[in-house]
Amino acid sequence: MPRITIILGAVLIVLGVIGYIATEFASWTALIPSILGALLVVFGLIGVKRPKIGIHVALVVALLGIAGTLMNVLKIGEVFAGTAERPVAVVLSTITFVLLIVYVVLGVRSFIAARKGRAVTA
Repeated sequence: MPRITIILGAVLIVLGVIGYIATEFASWTALIPSILGALLVVFGLIGVKRPKIGIHVALVVALLGIAGTLMNVLKIGEVFAGTAERPVAVVLSTITFVLLIVYVVLGVRSFIAARKGRAVTA
């Protein structure tokens, strides 16, 4: 999981920078995926040495990111209808949301597998 966390963090950093450039540097909020990504990279690196702490905190960050992007994700229909006020923000939020959902699912599966592995060896 630490490697997946670091890779996802790097992807989110790039996504945020692309969004910031795409919005012509209009608002720092386009960098929110980058901020989430930087946090994930940090906790992924912590997770290399101490997986239990690093990945648990990374998953909390992911859950907060999911909650934070949900409002824009609900506006995705406006992008397709051409009525969205900030289409780039909605698209970036939706991509971030989906990536974080996949990450949380992978994290939960990892925890379940680790628990089962401990139960078998006990």
